[in-house]
Amino acid sequence: MPASMQEVKRRIVSTKKTGQITGAMQMVSTAKLNQIQKHAANYQIYSSKIRSVITHLAKSHLLDSSAVSGEVGKSQDGKVNTLSMIKQRPVKKTGIVVITSDRGLVGSYNSNVIKSTMDLIKNGNHNTEDTVIIAIGGTGADFFSKRGYNIVYEYRGVSDVPTFKEIRPIVETIVSMYDNEAYDQLVVCYSHFVNTLTSVFRAEQMLPISAENMGTDDLTEQDENDYQIEYETEPSQDAILEVILPQYAESLVYGAILDAKTSEHACSSTAMKSATDNAKDVISSLELQFNRARQSAITTEITEITGAQAALD
Repeated sequence: MPASMQEVKRRIVSTKKTGQITGAMQMVSTAKLNQIQKHAANYQIYSSKIRSVITHLAKSHLLDSSAVSGEVGKSQDGKVNTLSMIKQRPVKKTGIVVITSDRGLVGSYNSNVIKSTMDLIKNGNHNTEDTVIIAIGGTGADFFSKRGYNIVYEYRGVSDVPTFKEIRPIVETIVSMYDNEAYDQLVVCYSHFVNTLTSVFRAEQMLPISAENMGTDDLTEQDENDYQIEYETEPSQDAILEVILPQYAESLVYGAILDAKTSEHACSSTAMKSATDNAKDVISSLELQFNRARQSAITTEITEITGAQAALD
């Protein structure tokens, strides 16, 4: 067999093995996607309920009155006063939570999140001096660290289907940093899952929690009065907020991570399917090239045999 045909055959074997690997990875990613979609659907019920409660509190101006009357800061036992989550203060530093993956082979998932986050920083006239990064995922942590941004916290190794218990320490750290004025507002940036083929970038302000963030600016005066009289709090509105605000913060971060992980698995499945399909196309092209070379060699041998036979006659 000519050397060129041997090389083509080796490439065919190698590409087939690669296609088998990417095909297996596609099946794994699809299984993870199905699993996390079921988990996210169940969690969405809780998330929508807690958001509804906070929205109603914002519309009734309970958040505004607590922000004014509540004592914000550290309590005597050293724990974070959760009322600091609704405390408005001048924005000197902006914290950005960037959710990316820890690995590659996820198509354009990481690059889209990072590019959109950089655009957000640029459009907000921020720089490395007034921006701090909270990186969830190694890709984002490495990217922003190399470009001189202050990584105040990073978390690697998020589970394929993250649990609420796993994410809670992250939320506690984020809120504690806000309470200690490591930043004055916090934005969560991640890839939102639309469907298997489509994901869109989202940037949501998490802290401080305010009526503006809840989309209540378009209420009429009558609507506001109706909401104002809707709640009677016991023992006090501050005591209730100290329970509900951490749950809301946890739901925001956990929901964003869950959504981002769903998008990651979808991108990984799509990327591996594309790689498998490309491998099949390459194999078809190589097999055609191999068959043509073999047919040419056979034709040459027949011609040589025929010519030799004619010479003998």
